[in-house]
Amino acid sequence: MALAFGGGTPVHAQTIDPHAVQPERPTVATHAGTVAPGWVEVETGAEFDRYEDALRGAALPMAAKFGLTSTTQLSVAGSALSPPASGSFGIGDIAAGVKWRLADDLPVLRRFAILPSVKFPTGSSDSGTGTGTVDGSLLLISSHDLGPVALDINAGYTHRSGHGATAPRDSTLWTIAAGGPARGAVGWTAELYGYPGTSGPAGQASIVALLFGPTLSARAWLAFDAGVIAPLTGPQPKAAYFGGVWNIGRWRR
Repeated sequence: MALAFGGGTPVHAQTIDPHAVQPERPTVATHAGTVAPGWVEVETGAEFDRYEDALRGAALPMAAKFGLTSTTQLSVAGSALSPPASGSFGIGDIAAGVKWRLADDLPVLRRFAILPSVKFPTGSSDSGTGTGTVDGSLLLISSHDLGPVALDINAGYTHRSGHGATAPRDSTLWTIAAGGPARGAVGWTAELYGYPGTSGPAGQASIVALLFGPTLSARAWLAFDAGVIAPLTGPQPKAAYFGGVWNIGRWRR
């Protein structure tokens, strides 16, 4: 499944309105923006996967983002999963991290942020809803404005506990995501992403896939998305997704 901590519809420069939504879905990439201090935003959706051997899977991801300071954001993410081999739903692993926006106008990198995170083994490795490992990850985020189009480039590294039996001990990812307006409240998003090949008992071949679809800004504080994921190389399933992002309001004064 093409689910990761984060994932985002590209946004433009850090918003002035604290109640304006800043989606980090539906893409694997995230942007360098952060939720305003004291405000909370919730993202949720559904993804339906179809594998080459006709097996099917599904996921219901959810993330809550809490603005801590003008440049930092706490993110907590988890999901309910129906792995292709089990056919039943279960709670997956939960991850927490802090996005720290280090700069807004660097040469080359432009808006730049880092997102260190930790994933906890709350899912089940036996049923396939979790890896049974504690994961430490670091994501580097570079966001750019190209006229009306926003561009986000991410690179990430993950190290896992254990012996690599259920998940590779080390893995990486890269993403290039773009988005912009189409007509009125309707926009678009597209992303090319990849998971380079891994080694060990749970290693797998490299994955490269394309994600694309429309977005809808229903209100300043509410946005929706839908689309498809098309595998280009590797064991990425074909997928369809939909979801939304809601800036709820203040969680603290």
